[in-house]
Parts: sequence; structure tokens; C-alpha cells
Amino acid sequence: MSNSTPTSLRVVQGVAAHEGVDPMNLEPPLHEVIDTDALDALYRKADASSVRIEFTYRENHVRIDESGHVDVTDATTDCGSSTAVE
Repeated sequence: MSNSTPTSLRVVQGVAAHEGVDPMNLEPPLHEVIDTDALDALYRKADASSVRIEFTYRENHVRIDESGHVDVTDATTDCGSSTAVE
């Protein structure tokens, strides 16, 4: 995993971009929804090749694949738009 940006920050950036808002305006903060320290630790390990996480945040479906790629889609629709963060 070459990306040095913490996974939790990439999730915040992805959700904010998907919603078209400033990341500082996201309520509730991500750390109130998921353990961001644990999330970052999972993807900081050298062998995170089998780690994939999915959760809902602010009515968005967040998927993080084994490479740390963050994908954000609308949780309320099956074919909503998608925003990806590398």
C-alpha cells in the first residue's frame, strides 16, 4: 500500500466529494460512526491484502477494498452515482 494518507481521511474526503461539501462540514464526524484508529491500523499493515470493509456513513455506502481504494455510493439507491478516492 503506497498511499500515505490515512484511510479514515480518504473516507472523509470521498464522502465530502460525493456530497459536494467541505469535509469539515460532515456531521456526525466519522469517528462517531466507526473506530477510525482501527480502520487506519487495518490498512497500515503491510499485509492488508485480505481486508475489505463496507459500512454506511451519512446515507452513503462506503467500500474500501484490499488495496485501500475508497468508493462511495448512495446507500438509498441501487444505481446511485459513485465517487472513488485513491
